[in-house]
Amino acid sequence: MHSGRVIVSADTDFGALLAYSRATEPSVILVRELIGLRPPELVNIILANLEVLQEHLESGAVAAFSPNGIRVRALPLR
Repeated sequence: MHSGRVIVSADTDFGALLAYSRATEPSVILVRELIGLRPPELVNIILANLEVLQEHLESGAVAAFSPNGIRVRALPLR
């Protein structure tokens, strides 16, 4: 059963746990490289990219935000 949840975190351990367990959910948005931003700025960046990420997040993915862009990897991670 797909819970439809997405974790937003600066902690890369979520990705490591998903890879170790070969899980297909929940999706994770990693913002470690943007941690210096104020929360409203961070929310605006996530919302501005949500339409592009929606399909990936719904099917299970890790999306890592950086100042240079977004890297998306499908779950389960290899």
